[in-house]
Amino acid sequence: MQQEIINWFESEGRDLPWRQPGFTPWGSLVSEFMLQQTPVARVIPKLEEFLNRWPTPAALAASPSGDAVRAWSNLGYPRRALWLHACAVTIVEKFNGEVPSNVEDLLSLPGVGPYTARAIAVFAYGGHEPVVDTNIRRVIARHNQGNADQGPPSTTRDLEAMTALLPSPEHSPAFNAGIMELGALVCTARNPRCEVCPIARTCAWKNAGYPEHVGPKKTVQKKYEGSDRQARGAVMKALRNERTTVTAAVLESVWADKAQLGRAISGLLKDGLIELVADDSYQLPA
Repeated sequence: MQQEIINWFESEGRDLPWRQPGFTPWGSLVSEFMLQQTPVARVIPKLEEFLNRWPTPAALAASPSGDAVRAWSNLGYPRRALWLHACAVTIVEKFNGEVPSNVEDLLSLPGVGPYTARAIAVFAYGGHEPVVDTNIRRVIARHNQGNADQGPPSTTRDLEAMTALLPSPEHSPAFNAGIMELGALVCTARNPRCEVCPIARTCAWKNAGYPEHVGPKKTVQKKYEGSDRQARGAVMKALRNERTTVTAAVLESVWADKAQLGRAISGLLKDGLIELVADDSYQLPA
């Protein structure tokens, strides 16, 4: 299984910026933050803009956090921009401006969880660690466990399952990337392309006749349209589009539901994504 996936990845893997020789660990960290819940196609142009402006952690740390939030633009979940800025500050203050290479140090950075820490250790530094995302979990669930769906995540269980599959240290980065790519392009959640899958012959789910999933299912995100998340996005867009403060009256013009708008503003203030400047004016963090 491991070598078949590595061979497939070498010939079929996408030509993505973070896979290019010489791509920096800082670039890998930025890309991982951006790729959380955002499609690759939307990330690539923003990643280039971001790294051109802030090519090092020190460059971003020297800028106001509000600039990072504004540059985040339409990537969604703008708290990631604040975490990334806090990461840059921590890297400068504690790691001499260099992205750390081991999982323990990476986990100490703001906003970095088990997946991101191991992804940086493996993809930026060639570490021998198990990387687990939803695509990898789906491939393992189907090929090794015969389940149609990967079910809710469990960090301990998922890391153990991936660790058991890791090949030798020199091949584990390619295997981690390859199995992730396989889940993204071939072993997809809907309409998996088993006819071109390099490990279809040994897939437990396929060989069992594609049984329906009977266990617990992963949580499905609530509809975005009309949600509080959309209201938050409307407020953030209004603030990103202005270099000065924005009054409450202006914000009322971008979202009609006053109760929902109030919740959005309160949440954004609590998260540190906006600041109250005067009694009725707001701005991005300074």
